[in-house]
Amino acid sequence: MNKLDLVKRNTQEIISEEKLKTLLKKKSPRVYCGYEPSGEIHLGHLVTITKLLDLQEAGFQVVILFADYHAFLNQKGDWEFINEQVKHWKKGFKAAGLTKAEFVVGSSFQTKKEYQEDVLKLSSSVTINRALRSMQQVARDVENAKVSQVIYPFMQIVDIKHLNLDAVQSGIEQRKIHMMGSEIFSKIDYKTPLFIHTPLINSLKGPGSKMSSSEAESFISIRDTDESIKKKINKTHCISGEKKDSPILEIIKLIIFPRIKTFEIKRDKKFGGNLKFKTYEELEKDFTSKKIHPLDLKNSTSEYLIKIITPIRKAYK
Repeated sequence: MNKLDLVKRNTQEIISEEKLKTLLKKKSPRVYCGYEPSGEIHLGHLVTITKLLDLQEAGFQVVILFADYHAFLNQKGDWEFINEQVKHWKKGFKAAGLTKAEFVVGSSFQTKKEYQEDVLKLSSSVTINRALRSMQQVARDVENAKVSQVIYPFMQIVDIKHLNLDAVQSGIEQRKIHMMGSEIFSKIDYKTPLFIHTPLINSLKGPGSKMSSSEAESFISIRDTDESIKKKINKTHCISGEKKDSPILEIIKLIIFPRIKTFEIKRDKKFGGNLKFKTYEELEKDFTSKKIHPLDLKNSTSEYLIKIITPIRKAYK
């Protein structure tokens, strides 16, 4: 797979592809993904981690921002809790394969005078309603948003400048913040970066909500045991022939297939024997045609997830 296809794989949106082609000609362009360090590192995070590994292979210098101030502003915990989470998350991300990444903690640079001046410049040029709209898919309890949650998007935009980034990778939920940034980067004398957005995985409970560490039954973490993974996958929403909002299919496409060459579904001969798929598209076609039973798909998904998570879990201890 060439570099362009590697970067584009499993993305929901790239703004813009021409900018990507230009960056691929540059030596070690800088790309980051920012994370609020709170709760468990789960499959939702593995989607962006997988894409960062693609970007690393394509020649990008990967920067991981553990946004401790953002977690605090978004009401994710007190400082003692957040600081402890930063330590765990750095260890977990390295265990997941990002050993070459540059790790940065937000509070190491976000209190500097130059940084705060840029935040103030941006805050004076955007209405409260516009800033709050940018946070609709990110803020906790957005209906009762605090002033801190309106400061949050300006800091996220200023992070990009002060980390000297060429590209930004994130889940699609960050899009509104990035689009607001595209309108105001010039006010802090910085170029608009490349934006690479990946899809979100639905909650294991089924359609209607995304995977979240605030609901134990909605996610699988990198510290889950083999037994827990099997149990959660077996209980996951999966209807025969239905593709839309299927967390099982999303997991297979976004996390499993990038790590394997062939996806095998083991079945008794009386049910047709084993099936092998070299692409996700082939598997999806057979599932939507009801040639694959949901239980068989779940069993194979559990097996592959266990193979992926077990070495991460061991390195995380």
